[in-house]
Amino acid sequence: MSLYDDAVLVLKAYEGQEELRQAYLDHLSAHPDGMWKACRAGHVTASALVIDPERGRVLLTLHKKLRMWLQMGGHCERGDTTLEAAALREATEESGIPGLTLLPGGPVRLDRHPIPAPCHWHFDVQYAALAPLDAEHVISDESLDVRWFAYDRVPDVADESVVRLLEATRARL
Repeated sequence: MSLYDDAVLVLKAYEGQEELRQAYLDHLSAHPDGMWKACRAGHVTASALVIDPERGRVLLTLHKKLRMWLQMGGHCERGDTTLEAAALREATEESGIPGLTLLPGGPVRLDRHPIPAPCHWHFDVQYAALAPLDAEHVISDESLDVRWFAYDRVPDVADESVVRLLEATRARL
């Protein structure tokens, strides 16, 4: 099964955000290359909020280009076989934490957001990843900083999309 096929199946099974979910499916139907960064009409991305529920905190990255505190994530790559694998790869690469595990039940949220030209949209499929106890993070080349934040501090540093992802993740827990 291709990554494209997996994405369609994941999105069809996703419950909630009905209009947005359908927009993702419509985009993929109209753009067979919609999984890849080269699709200028927009492309699917995969991300994961790294969470430490034992300590009530999340790990965010200060994105090098956007200069915003965000969850770990990014573009799908040719070697990714599933959206889950892409989200877990991105979270592991950007956090430097081995042994992350995704929360069961598929994506936690969907978030479509505009991006600068030449592309137009990211169709982000958002997961949540549990950090192992005493996980130590590393700052990747894609980040200016990586830092743990208590749940109640996230609204002070991150935008609404990250706050909504944290709320949905905590509800899933």
